[in-house]
Amino acid sequence: MEGMLAERQDQVHRTGEQPFTLVCNKDSLAGAVSQRACVFCGSRVVLYPIADALHLVHGPIGCAVYTWDIRGSLSSGSELFRLSFSTDLQEIDVIFGGEKKLYRALIELIDRHSPKAAFIYSTCIVGIIGDDLEAVCRQVESEKGIPVIPVMSEGFKGNKRAGYTAACNAMARLIGTGDTAGISPYSINILGDFNLAGEIWIIREYFERMGVEVVANITGDGRVDDLKRAHGAALNVVQCSGSTMDLAKIMEEKYNIPSIRVSYFGVDDMAQSLYDVANHFGDKEMLEKTKKIVQEELTRIMPQLERYKKALAGKKAAIYVGGSFKAFSLVKAFRLLDMRVVMVGSQTGTEQEYRELAEITDPGTIIVDDTNPLELSSFLEEKEVDILVGGVKERPIAYKLGVAFCDHNHERKEALAGFQGMLNFAKEVYSSVMSPVWRIKK
Repeated sequence: MEGMLAERQDQVHRTGEQPFTLVCNKDSLAGAVSQRACVFCGSRVVLYPIADALHLVHGPIGCAVYTWDIRGSLSSGSELFRLSFSTDLQEIDVIFGGEKKLYRALIELIDRHSPKAAFIYSTCIVGIIGDDLEAVCRQVESEKGIPVIPVMSEGFKGNKRAGYTAACNAMARLIGTGDTAGISPYSINILGDFNLAGEIWIIREYFERMGVEVVANITGDGRVDDLKRAHGAALNVVQCSGSTMDLAKIMEEKYNIPSIRVSYFGVDDMAQSLYDVANHFGDKEMLEKTKKIVQEELTRIMPQLERYKKALAGKKAAIYVGGSFKAFSLVKAFRLLDMRVVMVGSQTGTEQEYRELAEITDPGTIIVDDTNPLELSSFLEEKEVDILVGGVKERPIAYKLGVAFCDHNHERKEALAGFQGMLNFAKEVYSSVMSPVWRIKK
């Protein structure tokens, strides 16, 4: 396959051309410049939206810069989470250790900002020099009386997925420490939505209209006190399964809270997510309210979607996202617009997820795990793609090739979740694909 490194052949599959075989969950190939990120980045993107917590990066300043304001998350109150603090480890700290510097930084920042909790991220250099984060955090916690939680996120092995696990383990230390009095039996935690462009506010409104209480946002527009009492919810609703499924499993084992996987992207998946929650509680009145919400929203947006569908029918799309679970919803969304998906991939998908993607896509579709710029460019050119859906690292690749782009990653500023989000997505795809600039791309 042109542009393909020999060691990467088993991580690409073309549907309909051969029996399904695809290798995934493996370390990125050295020198391939993977589109993945490090363990620290994975933990940071999950915990970052907890708005009233202090987030301190223990490592060189570059790690904090890399993840500064890394999500387009919005807050309904505190903006403390937007301040990307760092201990800024220097050569002398590497030689003599950074524990004293970390202690002084924590004391100063807690005194200055009065956070509800503090998350301390260990980076690669910390793993090398052996600073005891746990000991420093215990000392500061006893002195200041707030939770001070180490996030063990050094290294690259496992990449972002290992970072997700580190973040879930950190949050698990908070959950179970708060008062659960007064929580409704019809209550949920929203896991895996990060309030990009205010999306969790859209989703919470749907659930509230159904008669469901949302105990904790995990983590978009999140609050420490809500996390502490999250174990009182009756159900965990998990949206981005790669980032927070570990936490749902921990809560099921420890507190017997069941979980369901949902997606808020696309008309079909959004409606199904609401029905799944209503059916879980088995309340007839709630189910009737859910049907009314879906009917009202579809009546409002479908006539507008039809106008975009006429213009976009037959156009070709490529998808490359962080977690493969999002790709399923994107495939369905493009089908609703009569567009063809000719390539789909992710950074952290599992074999079963890729197998299911191969089953729902058209013959000849390229399924790829952990691709790199060289491969991605060759796939886009081979398939003569009209639009690529990806994140900040994929944007330059698309534009250099003269291909339209839609940002579906955590930096975006446009709400794409919910029924209104589907309309926003269609409008963005239309504006990008139909732009006159592509007439002069070559």
